[in-house]
Amino acid sequence: MNQLRLMHRTALLYRAVMRSQRRDDTGPPDVLRLAAHPLRWQLLCTLAGSDHRVRELCERVGEPQNLVSYHLRLLRDAGLVTANRSSADGRDTYYHLDLDRCGRVFADGVAALHPALRPGPPAGAGVRRPVAVLFVCTGNSSRSPIAEALLRHRAGAAVDAVSAGTSPKPELHPHTVRVLRDAYGVDVTGRRPRRVDEVAGRRFDHVVTVCDRARELCPEFPDHPRWAHWSIPDPAADGSYAAFRRTATEIDTRVRHLVSVLAAEESS
Repeated sequence: MNQLRLMHRTALLYRAVMRSQRRDDTGPPDVLRLAAHPLRWQLLCTLAGSDHRVRELCERVGEPQNLVSYHLRLLRDAGLVTANRSSADGRDTYYHLDLDRCGRVFADGVAALHPALRPGPPAGAGVRRPVAVLFVCTGNSSRSPIAEALLRHRAGAAVDAVSAGTSPKPELHPHTVRVLRDAYGVDVTGRRPRRVDEVAGRRFDHVVTVCDRARELCPEFPDHPRWAHWSIPDPAADGSYAAFRRTATEIDTRVRHLVSVLAAEESS
């Protein structure tokens, strides 16, 4: 009952803030007001590193599910967070932070203070040593090899990118080879899927699961690498080349943000 009263008061305050913003153009932009709430900021920070289910978010922020779900709905309404049904268990939903949209709307919000604060073109990644990154999906024929290839494409010799599958297919999906060649100029002809057990003894700095099923089956790795999960539907389930184009575009967006993370880690 206390949580319901708190949610009701929060909703009233939020509406009052929005009305105040409409009456007073000198107030901070709506998106900054929205993100400034302590719990919503915690959720944004948590989702910045990995996709999560709502129960995982509750554990991380230490709040009940009804309250977390309420604030997730506000973030979704603002277009900052998206939701995707788990391919491993249709009862689960993974939440994802749209970093590109966050970058645009927060930049606009900061620029409202002064135009000089609008960020310029992003600087190149400054990774000083090869960082070992493993991408894991089920078949190692679509999502994880696309992620591996695009990280190599974006970061070059600064990374040692590898991919593997929990139950690898005999060969890469033809659309994987095609989309990487046509859209990014990357040739993966002749590359064969591998089982994750083949790399289980290697040291990785980052392990990224790009498949909901693989997340449940991925083994542990030595030296405690940083883990992240990208909940990306399998384009092979659709089978069309358009589905592979959409998947490659989403993975490329996530890879570009990962390169920024790797650069920040190396410079710190």
